[in-house]
Amino acid sequence: MIKRIHVNQHLVRKKAEKCITVKTYKDNRYAKEVEILGKSKVIYRPDKPLSCGAKVWIETEAEVILK
Repeated sequence: MIKRIHVNQHLVRKKAEKCITVKTYKDNRYAKEVEILGKSKVIYRPDKPLSCGAKVWIETEAEVILK
């Protein structure tokens, strides 16, 4: 399952403790730290952002640990 990880700027501006979002096709989870246990890639797509508005994110199929 593909996981997309990005920093939620709205939550950063609100000084929320957990501002990193890990998205899959079925849910969104929030964390202050994410460990990726395998291959990943960083994607910059300013002309085709994610539905949430993110233009830069990390994409992986590896297991992730949220803290």
